[in-house]
Amino acid sequence: MQAVDVAEADFYQGWQSREGIPVLTGFGIENLGDVELGDWPRFGGRGAFINLGTKPSPVTGAYLCEIAPEGHLEPQAHMCEEFIFIFCGRGATTVWNEAGPKRVVEWQQGSFIGIPMNARHQHFNTGTEPARFVSFNNMPTLMNFFRNERFMFDNPFVFDDRFAEADADYFGEGQVISLGDTGRRVLKANFVPDLRSLQLYAMENRGAGGVNVAFAMASSLMHTHMSQFPVGTYKKGHVDPRTRGSDPGGGSLLLIVEGVGFTLVWRPGEELQRLDWQRNGMVIAPAGYYHQHFNTGATPARYLALTSGRSDPLAVTPNLSEISEKAGGAQIEYEDENPDIHAIFEAELVKHGAACRMNGMSPFCTGAA
Repeated sequence: MQAVDVAEADFYQGWQSREGIPVLTGFGIENLGDVELGDWPRFGGRGAFINLGTKPSPVTGAYLCEIAPEGHLEPQAHMCEEFIFIFCGRGATTVWNEAGPKRVVEWQQGSFIGIPMNARHQHFNTGTEPARFVSFNNMPTLMNFFRNERFMFDNPFVFDDRFAEADADYFGEGQVISLGDTGRRVLKANFVPDLRSLQLYAMENRGAGGVNVAFAMASSLMHTHMSQFPVGTYKKGHVDPRTRGSDPGGGSLLLIVEGVGFTLVWRPGEELQRLDWQRNGMVIAPAGYYHQHFNTGATPARYLALTSGRSDPLAVTPNLSEISEKAGGAQIEYEDENPDIHAIFEAELVKHGAACRMNGMSPFCTGAA
């Protein structure tokens, strides 16, 4: 392992540079399948880091990795939490701790997997086409704190409270938990076979008849959720109240599972920025920015949100991002939004030959009831 400067300003970004693979920047990726990757010796495959936003996130990281047909990656263990979304392909992952049995989970396009912290694991491609996955992790937090690659990747500590020899059903079906009067539901599971067909639940306070489920995976405090909203509609704008008025970098990565549309992001007093998206793409709702999602396609829009924040997904506490600003929260009600926003949406629907279905929700809607 090469010598490193532990005093560098951002140890995680320094590590990214030393790995020698491409770094994807900007506010969006049109199609994750078209991204050019580089050889990644550490993993034994090909990869690229994802650093979307105004600047890299100091909290969570992401990368795209590819496994060759009928190939496999090198065994790994890392001192960080990690969720994996299978973008394309099919295969299997083995997970184990030293001296313990290997657990195997078979995956396909659309699968979502929680990797237990610092457990040994290895990914295999059982198909005849390349397999790609997106990793969402909190490596920046841990690496910038400990500032030591050997601690991160060659650490013998076993978190047997997170993954133990007795966990034969670690990748089992899981259960949906209702969080009291909050209206939120959380799927407590370490493996979801296919997010494209996962049942979602009513989430009335976000508007437009949307449905949602959050995930509690791998004993992690990283926040992720899946949302879907109907044709001809859009969700209410909101901001993460923890970063409102600041620009810490990073934000919520939105991986588009199904649908066509766009996201508007802005800070008060600044121009609206439009981020177009489609199936298999990714955009970011930057931390500190208000953001709002719009469905302009012919099918419901479904996305996986990977959020750069820490919170107990099972906590029965109010989420200020779902409470009106008029009540002390961080959500803009339809009647309080900038009228230009609805006009932009209706103009885009005309281009797609679609009708607005916001009548009765938005006072600015010009469509029929």
